[in-house]
Amino acid sequence: MIGRSTYLKFLVIAMGICLGSNAMAVETPTAQLQETMERVMIVTATFRSEKDFLDNKARLKQIMLPRFDFSEMSRRSLGGHWSGLNGRENEFVAAFIQFAEASYMNALGSYRGEKMIYGREQVDQNFAEVDTQVIGYRGDATPINYKLHLVRGQWKVYDVVVDQISLVSNFHSQFGRILQTASIDELMRRLREKGTRG
Repeated sequence: MIGRSTYLKFLVIAMGICLGSNAMAVETPTAQLQETMERVMIVTATFRSEKDFLDNKARLKQIMLPRFDFSEMSRRSLGGHWSGLNGRENEFVAAFIQFAEASYMNALGSYRGEKMIYGREQVDQNFAEVDTQVIGYRGDATPINYKLHLVRGQWKVYDVVVDQISLVSNFHSQFGRILQTASIDELMRRLREKGTRG
């Protein structure tokens, strides 16, 4: 029969193991995505004019952009042309980030109090998909699927599928058409130019 002191020691050890396991566990993709989006929506809920958006642009970037893996997104968007960068991968990623940041910030600038509903989550080892719906003020719903992968304990978005249209696939098609007649330098120039306009 186990004595009281032995039982208490066993209980403390068991609790320590459980607490340690919970501390090491990674939050679900939905939980991490939702935490980021809710912080963004707290900021955008205060917008009353274009000036409000411009005044808060840096704050939104600080909240939103760490949730995205733009390096992975740029690699997938460039596809087979990635292997032809020959050591210029970082240069292309920088141009892509400038372009993608501007595009996403412009989308946030048009936010008008929509709500986000979280649906199905699928996890396959280090990859995941989270289904959401953005509900407009008229009640219309836009399905948005986030594709994420696990990077050092953080679920990072590498593609966004809006109403069944993949951003990465869209970029891949655009970049492919440009590279049929132009150089990689020209593509990067265009990305930077669009990023500057944003």
